[in-house]
Amino acid sequence: MHKRLIVPHALFQIMIRRLAHQLIETHRDFSNSVILGLQPRGIFVADRLQATLQEILGVTVQTGYLDITFHRDDFRRRSTPLAPNATKVEFSLEGRRVILVDDVLYTGRSVRAALDAMISYGRPAQVELLVLIDRQYTRDLPVEATYVGQKVNSLHSQRVEVAWQGTDSEQDAIWLLTKTPDQEPHATA
Repeated sequence: MHKRLIVPHALFQIMIRRLAHQLIETHRDFSNSVILGLQPRGIFVADRLQATLQEILGVTVQTGYLDITFHRDDFRRRSTPLAPNATKVEFSLEGRRVILVDDVLYTGRSVRAALDAMISYGRPAQVELLVLIDRQYTRDLPVEATYVGQKVNSLHSQRVEVAWQGTDSEQDAIWLLTKTPDQEPHATA
């Protein structure tokens, strides 16, 4: 597997702050706004954004975690069942402005599942999507992020890996992984 660093630690920090400032421009004091991180990896983005907004504004933005496992369109098609993650939404979404947060936007199917899962907590006034990485040209559904850290041209055969300091690695970083030729399945005659 070939790994190419696409967002080093310093740029990662700048990206998080830029996204926080973009949210401030739109949501001002966050009095009617909430952040929902999609399980499993979007919660790291949500927590980092909440901490950055707290640092900049001095206010705590309500933040929750949303599990989409049972709303996925491939839930019953898998040979092994998916293990659900914890949902932590301790507030109503009724009439609120919701910022859905995930690390990577790929096919759009997770976002569709999140929209279904979210309705259990009320009908929001508005839903926006924030992602660290937007994998362009890979959409199965017409989903577009409102806030994007960085757009990446990638193939379906590639993978984007977000490494979080303290969880996955020593520093925050984002990598593009490409299978090497010896890992590709060989065609037989």
